[in-house]
Amino acid sequence: MAIEGKADGVKHGRIRLGMVGGGAGAFIGAVHRMAARLDDRFTLVAGALSSTPEKAQASGRDLGLDPARIYSDYRQMAIREAKLKDGIEAVAIVTPNHVHFEAAREFLKRGIHVICDKPLTSTLSDARKLQALAAESDALFILTHNYTGYPMVRQARAMVARGDIGTVRLVQIEYPQDWLTDAVEKTGSKQAEWRTDPARSGAGGSTGDIGTHGYNLGAFVSGLELDELAADLDSFVEGRALDDNAHVLLRFKEKDGVRAKGMLWCSQVAPGHENGLQVRVYGTKGGLEWTQKDPNYLWYTRHGEPKQLITRMGAGALAEANRVSRIPPGHPEGYLEGFATIYTEAAEAIRAKQSGAALDPAVTYPTVDDGMKGMIFVDACVRSSKKNGGWVKV
Repeated sequence: MAIEGKADGVKHGRIRLGMVGGGAGAFIGAVHRMAARLDDRFTLVAGALSSTPEKAQASGRDLGLDPARIYSDYRQMAIREAKLKDGIEAVAIVTPNHVHFEAAREFLKRGIHVICDKPLTSTLSDARKLQALAAESDALFILTHNYTGYPMVRQARAMVARGDIGTVRLVQIEYPQDWLTDAVEKTGSKQAEWRTDPARSGAGGSTGDIGTHGYNLGAFVSGLELDELAADLDSFVEGRALDDNAHVLLRFKEKDGVRAKGMLWCSQVAPGHENGLQVRVYGTKGGLEWTQKDPNYLWYTRHGEPKQLITRMGAGALAEANRVSRIPPGHPEGYLEGFATIYTEAAEAIRAKQSGAALDPAVTYPTVDDGMKGMIFVDACVRSSKKNGGWVKV
């Protein structure tokens, strides 16, 4: 997790943004575009929105792009935009996982900043190559683990870091959904088709799609590093090639004399759960609980005392939470705002990188290294499950 921030002298104004993927019918592309616009830090000026030329052109026209900057191929887009005086400064990659590596490579090697959807890539070998490319490039690589952008998640992270719950002992993470309870990939659902296809999604199904979110969130809040895990992966829907449910035991590296333990359950076959992400962290002095369905609330319990409710911008809210809040207390902020926080942090980092300005350490965003940890997590889950849930090092 890179920690950077803004300073006087940083160039302001909207960042010229391109997009790869995200054409008509794509869910996450629209989310990225809304998030990029929310704080008025980006302007979409170019796109290779589909691998189908006709669809790419139609999608670009619908978004009001200049026809000359609507591309049918992301490599062509990277080459031309890098040569333009007013070419894109950053690109959002919102394709299925198997395209991430090749697309990111084309832009990174031309000095164009990359904002990429998770997981990092579809294979661990591609992830390692991308990590090396990002390290060599002058451009930044930002991964959109959007749940780290919620104010109360930032609050929880800050409280753990300053010792409010003592030394962490336990980390419990859940991320259940129900949308793949039936074989919807066989009914023409585009989102289900690629997410259940190993060639496009990678080795992990629910582990890669939502398990990486849960794992990233648990590590972000707790400040812990994973040491080893034991995973039991299932594909409950007959004929499904990738896991749709996973139970994972976690052992973290020792910190402050304690080797914390954890559990992660991710599922896409749990009827009644639309998007049940939650994280609970318990230490020697207390505990914290946050759930995505009530994102403006954080429950804090000092050991031996009644529970306390901390609300966004309310009593007890820290500067780390308030700096990423947008509207007055009592008004809900949610998914799009959390996503927008990552885009705004990216904008601050990009402008500072361009000007060479020093940064306030408040600005925080997931990097290629966080993406690498997610890929290693998925790989370890698959290896462990093949060993009948045996413990494997990460």
